[in-house]
Amino acid sequence: METPAQPPLPDKPVRTMDINKIMDAIPHRFPFLLIDRVDVYEESKVAVGRKCVTMNDQFFQGHFPGHPIMPGVLIVEALAQTACALMFSKPEMKSKLAFFMSVEDVKFRRPVVPGDVLELHVEMLRMGSRAGKARGVGKVNGETTTEATFSFAIADR
Repeated sequence: METPAQPPLPDKPVRTMDINKIMDAIPHRFPFLLIDRVDVYEESKVAVGRKCVTMNDQFFQGHFPGHPIMPGVLIVEALAQTACALMFSKPEMKSKLAFFMSVEDVKFRRPVVPGDVLELHVEMLRMGSRAGKARGVGKVNGETTTEATFSFAIADR
């Protein structure tokens, strides 16, 4: 089954979140903060996160020695963190957290290895005051690595 076509992104994001803005928006910290930058293309709807994958990432110590591959569950987590940064960077959402409710239709199509720049394309499918749903696609050099649809509950911090 082929990956559904995504509409092209505009030439420029409407805003960019550096690591400090990301850490203002979400509570994740080393070693579990898995995104380095987020470009917002459509407020509350579309963003692209970036993770510069290096051999210094802690998870490569055991996954796998001599053949380092970024764990797929961490790619899905990075997609979710991108969605959270998009949503929780709004002032009215500052006191909120998100918790996974479900992860569906996950597909791993290509390994992510040290030296890759992982692009985390996220589109919010539904967002309410208590829950949301998003679709994410991980890419390296334009090639799809990972796909997932995930739902999350929203709670007070």
